Amino acid sequence: MSFRESTELIEVVKPKASVAKVQTAYNSPKEIVEVVNKTAEAKKAMSDKKTFVLALLAGGYIAMGGLLAIVVGGGLPQLAQTNPGLQKFIFGAVFPLGLMLCAIAGAELFTGNTAYFIPSVMSKRMSLKVPLRNWGVVYTGNFIGSIFVALFFAYYTDIFAQSPYLDSVIGIAVKKTSAPFYKVFLKGMACNWMVALAMWQAYAAKDIAGKILGIWFPIMAFVAMGFEHCVANMFFIPTAIFYGADITWGEFIVNNLIPATLGNIVGGALMVGMIYWYIYDRKN
Repeated sequence: MSFRESTELIEVVKPKASVAKVQTAYNSPKEIVEVVNKTAEAKKAMSDKKTFVLALLAGGYIAMGGLLAIVVGGGLPQLAQTNPGLQKFIFGAVFPLGLMLCAIAGAELFTGNTAYFIPSVMSKRMSLKVPLRNWGVVYTGNFIGSIFVALFFAYYTDIFAQSPYLDSVIGIAVKKTSAPFYKVFLKGMACNWMVALAMWQAYAAKDIAGKILGIWFPIMAFVAMGFEHCVANMFFIPTAIFYGADITWGEFIVNNLIPATLGNIVGGALMVGMIYWYIYDRKN
């Protein structure tokens, strides 16, 4: 082969290799929607029994993230007084453990599922009955999984039996159940805007490190800002009730769980699922 032929071969091959590398680094926003649509189809095809078991896991995973956040962030009462922003950041910085486990190990989380099905439903590739059925099964499983961790790992272990942890657990629950309906709803909406975007970014990544990084920032942010995640609250508030907080189960459900859930649905379905469907999946 002559020098000229070798040079021409290098010039032909080199650009193609570079282009291939760029294309496989991560999914573009349009490609994310395509991945989400495939995810929705896979969730549709899964049996209710398997979906329920994965939902149990997701509730437990999110609860473990909440438990860790209280152990770390709730154990800093002096910092909360002198530098509350930093204490909230630390609390939020460790909470993403739960969603990382859901996204990487695999589990069915209600808040993420509020967004996944929307592009397929809006494009009429899927009936609305599909997500509604999935949400019902997953929500129930998430609740039971969260309560399981709250009772057996947070209460029976006495991990929060002493101050400052006991004060932190009860303080969080009292604050969450004392806010008016509209505030909890709006905080729930903002929360799931961040959570669904975290999962969107996880689908953009093609390696574990990228998924972790894509999840960490939005989840840390919503927790530090004090927004309302219905599945996380299935752990925080029942744990406080088990420890004797002056909160009834009815107050938990009516004052927090219902408005937080409704806000989460709007935040995931409208702010993420519907908007990205309109931009990348809607057929003119």
